[in-house]
Amino acid sequence: MDKSKIECVWQRPYVNIFKHFKLEEWKKSTKEGDVTAVMDKTLKCTVYRIRGPIPPGNYIQLPKTSTQSLGLVGRYLYLLFKPIVSKYFVVHFDTVTEGSQVIRISFSNLFKEFKSTATWLQFPFVCGAVEGSVYNTTAKTAKQDLVGLAPPGVKWTCLMMDLQHLLSFYLNRHYSHLKSIKLCSNMFVKNIFTSDLIFEPSVTAFKAKRAGLVLHDVSPMPREMAFLVPKGENWHDIYDYIRFPSDGIKMPFDSIQKGQSSTHTKGHPTHCTPVRASPQTVSVSKPVQDRVSLIQQITSPEMATCRRRSSRIITSIPEIHLDTTVSPHSDKYNRGRGDEATTESDECTEVAPVDDGGIHVFAGQSGKVAVQRCSSDTEETICTKVPTPSRLLCQTFKDPQGLQPDPILRLKKIIGYGGCTVKCAAWTKSGSAVVYPCHAIVVVMEIDTGQQRFFIGHTDKVSALSFNGNSTLLASAQTGNVSLIRVWNFNKGNCLAMFKTHVHSVSSLSFSFNGKVLCGVGKDSRGKTMVVVWNTAKVNRDGEVVVLAKAHTEVDIQVMKIASFDDTRMVSCGRDNIRLWRVRSGALRSCPVNLGEYHCLEFTDVAFEEGQLADKDPADRMLFACSRSGHIIEIDYKNVVIKNARRLFPSQQKHSHQRETMLNSGAGIAINSISVSAAFCATGSDDGYLRLWPLDFATVFLEAEHEGGVSFVSIDPKGLKVLAATTTGNLGYLDIPSRGYTTLMRSHTSRILAFSVDGIRRHLVTVSEDCTIRVWDLDSMQQLYDFVSAEETPCAVTFHPTQQVFACGFSSGVVRIFNVGNSSLLTEQRQHRGQVIGLVFSPNGEYMYSAGSLGSLALYNAREEDHHVIRILGNVVARGSHYGPDALTVSSDSRYLAFVGPSEYVVTVMDARSLDEIMLVDVSILDLETTTLDTALKVCYPSAAISQLLVTTSSNKILWLNARTGKLIREICNVHKTISSSLTVSEDIRHLLTTGENVIKIWDYHMKQDNNFQVFIGHSEPIQQAAFTPDQLSVITVGDAIFVWDFLASALEQETNLPSIQPFALHGAESPSVAEASELLQNNGMPRQSAPVPISSPPQLNVSPIERNVQDVFLSDAEHKDDHNQKDDSITIRGIGDSFLQVHESMHCGEDVSPLLRTVSLQEHQEEPEEPASLVGDGDFPQNYTRPDSYKHFAARFKTSSVSQAVPPDGKEDLKLKVVIGYNGNGRGNMAWNPDTALFAYSCGCLVVIEDLHSGAQRHLTGHTQEISTLAVSHDAQDLASASGSWGKNGCSIFIWNVTSGCCKKVLSQHVTEVQAMAYSRDDRFLMSAGDYRDLTIALWDTRNYELLATTRVSNPVHDLAFDPTAVNEFASVGVGGVHFWLLEQTANEVQLKVHRVSIPDEVGADELSALCYNGDSVLYTATNTGKICAWDTQQNRCFMTWDADEGEIGIVQCRRYRLMTGSNTKKIRLWAVVAVQEMRLEGTRARSSSVLLEHEMILDGTIVSAVFDDIMDMGIVGTTAGTLWYINWAENTSIRLISGHRNKVNQVIFSPDESHFATCAEDGSLRVWVMHTTELVVQFHVLNQSCLCMAWSPAVNSRECADKQQIVAGYSDGTIRLFGMLKTEMELKIHPHPVAVNAIAYSMDGEVIISGGKDGLMAVSSCRTGITIRVISDHKGSPITTIECARKKYDAFGLDGCEMWLAVSSDRRVSVWATDWHKDQCELIDWLTFPAPTEPEVSDKSSLPPSLAAFSPSQSGTVVYVGFGEKPEIILYSLYRKQTIKKIALPHWATSLSLSPGGQLIAVGTNGRLLKLIQYPSGKCQDFTAHNDTVHFSRFTPSGKFLLSVAYNEVLVWEVQNVQNSNFTLVQYL
Repeated sequence: MDKSKIECVWQRPYVNIFKHFKLEEWKKSTKEGDVTAVMDKTLKCTVYRIRGPIPPGNYIQLPKTSTQSLGLVGRYLYLLFKPIVSKYFVVHFDTVTEGSQVIRISFSNLFKEFKSTATWLQFPFVCGAVEGSVYNTTAKTAKQDLVGLAPPGVKWTCLMMDLQHLLSFYLNRHYSHLKSIKLCSNMFVKNIFTSDLIFEPSVTAFKAKRAGLVLHDVSPMPREMAFLVPKGENWHDIYDYIRFPSDGIKMPFDSIQKGQSSTHTKGHPTHCTPVRASPQTVSVSKPVQDRVSLIQQITSPEMATCRRRSSRIITSIPEIHLDTTVSPHSDKYNRGRGDEATTESDECTEVAPVDDGGIHVFAGQSGKVAVQRCSSDTEETICTKVPTPSRLLCQTFKDPQGLQPDPILRLKKIIGYGGCTVKCAAWTKSGSAVVYPCHAIVVVMEIDTGQQRFFIGHTDKVSALSFNGNSTLLASAQTGNVSLIRVWNFNKGNCLAMFKTHVHSVSSLSFSFNGKVLCGVGKDSRGKTMVVVWNTAKVNRDGEVVVLAKAHTEVDIQVMKIASFDDTRMVSCGRDNIRLWRVRSGALRSCPVNLGEYHCLEFTDVAFEEGQLADKDPADRMLFACSRSGHIIEIDYKNVVIKNARRLFPSQQKHSHQRETMLNSGAGIAINSISVSAAFCATGSDDGYLRLWPLDFATVFLEAEHEGGVSFVSIDPKGLKVLAATTTGNLGYLDIPSRGYTTLMRSHTSRILAFSVDGIRRHLVTVSEDCTIRVWDLDSMQQLYDFVSAEETPCAVTFHPTQQVFACGFSSGVVRIFNVGNSSLLTEQRQHRGQVIGLVFSPNGEYMYSAGSLGSLALYNAREEDHHVIRILGNVVARGSHYGPDALTVSSDSRYLAFVGPSEYVVTVMDARSLDEIMLVDVSILDLETTTLDTALKVCYPSAAISQLLVTTSSNKILWLNARTGKLIREICNVHKTISSSLTVSEDIRHLLTTGENVIKIWDYHMKQDNNFQVFIGHSEPIQQAAFTPDQLSVITVGDAIFVWDFLASALEQETNLPSIQPFALHGAESPSVAEASELLQNNGMPRQSAPVPISSPPQLNVSPIERNVQDVFLSDAEHKDDHNQKDDSITIRGIGDSFLQVHESMHCGEDVSPLLRTVSLQEHQEEPEEPASLVGDGDFPQNYTRPDSYKHFAARFKTSSVSQAVPPDGKEDLKLKVVIGYNGNGRGNMAWNPDTALFAYSCGCLVVIEDLHSGAQRHLTGHTQEISTLAVSHDAQDLASASGSWGKNGCSIFIWNVTSGCCKKVLSQHVTEVQAMAYSRDDRFLMSAGDYRDLTIALWDTRNYELLATTRVSNPVHDLAFDPTAVNEFASVGVGGVHFWLLEQTANEVQLKVHRVSIPDEVGADELSALCYNGDSVLYTATNTGKICAWDTQQNRCFMTWDADEGEIGIVQCRRYRLMTGSNTKKIRLWAVVAVQEMRLEGTRARSSSVLLEHEMILDGTIVSAVFDDIMDMGIVGTTAGTLWYINWAENTSIRLISGHRNKVNQVIFSPDESHFATCAEDGSLRVWVMHTTELVVQFHVLNQSCLCMAWSPAVNSRECADKQQIVAGYSDGTIRLFGMLKTEMELKIHPHPVAVNAIAYSMDGEVIISGGKDGLMAVSSCRTGITIRVISDHKGSPITTIECARKKYDAFGLDGCEMWLAVSSDRRVSVWATDWHKDQCELIDWLTFPAPTEPEVSDKSSLPPSLAAFSPSQSGTVVYVGFGEKPEIILYSLYRKQTIKKIALPHWATSLSLSPGGQLIAVGTNGRLLKLIQYPSGKCQDFTAHNDTVHFSRFTPSGKFLLSVAYNEVLVWEVQNVQNSNFTLVQYL
């Protein structure tokens, strides 16, 4: 035996590499970066996680150094790994060949394609996904686009690589051994092993032995390498198994991926033959049966009984026709025939639900496939003739009746060119027509008439075309994974042959002159360039195509052409090469042309010299090649030498005929294509010129300039015309005799998104992702106009029904109206923030409607040229861009508007003239077979004659609804395989058009045929929009191109069988009765905000009109006219009592109108209205409780807690509130600062905190019970107003505080819900308050006695208001729609208000003003939700300038003299110099961006919600949503934190042993350390994407350790535990002992051990030094651990050794108490306590139950104090010595937190009623303390007992405990 073989015996049968090299010791291996051993939940074992943004910097390498070698000789390498989701990974294997050459094999999902060199193989890796996921479904057909980031749900993978085969197949090398392995981030890896055996991962040794598979060469996976398979699960359902290389074609080529079919070995018992599951019988209720009968049993077809199944062998594949008729109801006929269908035929007939599959092909017996094999190795028959399709004849069935005529559509014309390539077109032999590709269709166009005919059959985009010499044969190739080539009979238009090539992505085709040879160039399965030559001599006779020769090459080939004089000779060119090819003796060989100094050029095209001379050898001719550098190389073909080389320049000078000896300097013409005739040469170049040259290239004698670069040129056979194609999608030709240029075709260069037709002038307008709008003549296909928008994408378009005007919506939300007649822009509307998804004119042309992707809807007056806005609604349309471009539909009588919204489950019907809601239809009906909710996608109104509304849904249904009642009339299922993208109905209501999965379906509208639809193909990409033309003679579809179809249906005949239904006139005399209307009002008109949980059978459609009076819903036309006449375009705002206020609507911004219009008296109110007055104003907008889309508007945080009444203290209070930690970042304007008086106040929850900025001392103003929304301080700083929201039946309250004394002067109650903003007048005489979007009132108060002077109700939400500093009686408010300028006049007995409303100018492009601030010089600054600042002249009430001040929404504006500060939701504050604004106001100039200057900018930690600055804008205080208040100094450009707080819920508070510091942890993953005596934040640790749930401070064994070794251990939601060192302020250790969240954690008393409890009830005991888990305790398994606490005990107490005991509490009311001696590894149970459960639980939701909590009593040894959800609220004291309960203390509420003072005299508990209760022990005396705004879920005494900290959500309150006895407690500073 060989010595080498003997040495390798130890490697049999396999080598466990990680185990053999002891990876965990890292002595024989190395790691770099973030490499961690973690516990995997799926495998239930330790794996290694390698992660990091840079793969080369984070890796595991075996062996340790590159000079060492593994020496592993196993042929197969097995890698057990899992990619990390949404990350890239890289793996390198260094192998050694028998010749000692090192070859690296790498694979990664970072690689896009296979690459190989002599020493390196790179394979792309396609990550598998969860079965049924979107990624997995898409990957089945498009894996070449999915090499990339690992998808969600990626599985653990067993990858087997055959190293021997890889080196042999790709590099022709012999494998010797494996040298090294390098695993780079990001991935999990379990192990790697090598072997010479093929292991089956799904077969265990036990299974293999039992099944006898060992005898069949089946090797089970070794146990230490196997993946864990839970009982009852299938291995292949949980994991992926990849063998590489594997059989079959992979896309991308040579990629590593899981195969489509099972990779199991045939014959193994683990493989099962897939069978179709039999349908199950389901019992349904009577309502469901009735509903099923309404839809004609479409979703429940009958199944015919099968006696015997016989298979038919299909011997031919017929050609796919453009039009194919199929039936969605094929079962209907069988049901009608009864049992006859099962008795006349022996074959089994199975009737299944509709699943059309896109295209149905009828295959007959007449077509036969003749497959021939040739003996020659180089000849191979790969294609046969394509038989004519024939219908399968069967006497058993009669032909079903289908939709007529058949076909009903015929493709007439296509507007478009290119798709895959714009370097492809050809002349016919006669020169009368050109052939070119348009995506997946080959088009032939007659150049004189423009008539088109089509070659249809390709399934992907056409990439190459070629004619033979006489234009009788046409070859076309398609791109993609399966690259098909079709050979056509050009004259007859039929396909002669269709065959798959050996290459993919065919880039070049060339037919020989006689048509007997075809040559193609592409890529093979390994990504190498491949040339194939086919013999097509017999293609005309029997469709046979044979491979003559094929060859691989390493060189680049751009173009390859067959010589016209010899079928066996070819020439190719590409980057750095020109090669001559020849087929001889079945082999394809090539030789390069010696290019010399031109070898670095990129050659783009070649052409042979034309013309033949009798005295010359046919091969004795010139060959021309062009390059991107401008060189024209002339090559002597016969001698293979360069004869001449010239370089062409844009400014051409005369060239000599001598060859240039060097490259000229400068940039030459980048030539893309060349064509040569007998007399001249044509070139096309990137500069857009088609140039004609003499053959000596002396000068240009004719040229034509194009819009884009010329990509292709071709001289016609007669030499009179030159065809030119451009990169911009244009195709045209130059007529040389006349020197005229004709454009044959223009096209969009990107996807077409929408279109509209002008039926009168037969114009077509389209919009595309190429940012162009184009207007076409529908008859000639010529482009008439184009409009370019470089920065915005047009996404919706509509023509006016009568005028030569169209409107276009853009991605920015802008709507522009264009006049086609004079090519001008009429107007521009900026009413939307998101993309415009719907744009439509009413059929009568009076109104226009637009919808935005963020939910807004706008109504315009289309009768006026400016199309001014009539009404805007927010949050009424379902959000999302996928509803475009036709999200809106208007009934044919122009009365109703329908759309999907406000949620995806609801269809809304509105009055088209006023946008008043009429009906809401809930379409979320449960499917019979699924439990998913259905959502609406498209809506469409047929003719108003039948009063119906059609809706398509996400489950591929079409619903027919009654347009009057919303009831379901009919539905059909399985409309398309994918979601339908278009829905439209013919005008005669006979046909329905839908599109989906790239196909078009025409349906019988009434579904009365056996075959109710026909399917048509042609598009290669999803169809974006489809519609009938207004004359109903054509159908237009757009997507990849514009398709115009002839609609061949017969003319409209009078329908005699239409149901007799009278249109329901909502505004007519025949209004429904009150009973009918009240029935429609059953659901109170409130749209559902979220999807309900399916709990029962599918309900009926839910129809709910809006919540209004019935008489208001159904008004007559006369009533509407009278109503409008009475209002006289005014807005009525109701005041108090009988008073009211009228506001004039300013239609034109900046109009010179006096702001003082009507004087109206506002009397003092006599009584408070019980409910808000109905909303009127701004065109009678209906009341809308939708929150405005502005962050400036306040919304209180949702709370589940209630407000409990506190018991007044009996005697002196034991607690005193000392410090409040945090600032409420959820408030708006809830901070006040007066630089003169040093008043500094802010809100935190329901408290107002007044803080001394010098000393940090706080005063607290208590009284509010709800969250405070805003503050306002008087200018003399004597009064402070704070507002909070409502609770129950109580309205919101405004507290007026005396700042000096801190006493409440008065409580004001006027607003119902929340107060949005407040402001004092300059002289402090008035206080103005504004309610939120639900309240919509403004109240005016007299500050002398704080009596209400007046209240008004506004139409739109108010975001902010402010008094004019120069006038005490003027103020302004801003909000949705515009700005209101108010004037207040007060006499002895009455108050007079005058108001002027000014809309936002169109130039601003916003629909909401979010903030405002006055300057002292008659200038008002307002901010918009789009980041603009507008400057208004308050004397004329007009906007005179605007500028872009931020990228986001601006919520804060402050102005002092000539400096302006802005704060926005981009976290930025900016300081602007606005000195030039006053000059602009006086001069009346327009806005210029250079008028203001940006002086400073700072980025803070959150959205800006409050700000106050001094009089010179040098310094100020700014509040953010992060709960931080910042001191800002512009002069020094500094920012300092004044107040810090948590933004999210605080979970726990702990203290250092010396009480010098405390720490808090929160849901956002932050852990903060604070100084106790100053509450100053000193350290913060933040773990992203995790929640910090619990923590513990290490105990101080001695004073030195207290100073040097202090640590905090924290538990996180991912099951990890992290140790942070306080001295170094860094993480020292991270361990992962739990698979679930860590709920509780504690240190042992000696600080050596960490005890942690998880959500699953398991407890882990870990060493804080090594991180090793010492012990796992599972006694509480199944119930989350809530508390762990440690305490000291006597060594022999309870009869157990050890000086320490600890307890654990779980949520099931169980407490375990343990005695431990960790040094001896002892842990014994002292007692197990189970407290009684309530007999009748009051709360069904277990997550909301009060927690179970326990603690050791500090004063009574061996006593446990417990609270929890039991028989009644109480505190239970249990003695461990006596084994019984010794005392119970009754509680009025369930406890949510528990803390015992160190002395044991006080017990603090929190409640869900927002109370903190302090109980004296043992007396039981209780005191209640109110200051929290939510459940007090945590509280804890300090170690000294002097302070108590309580937590409610993110509020941390520090209480000082009164009358605490002095202790010997020592404070030690260590931070």
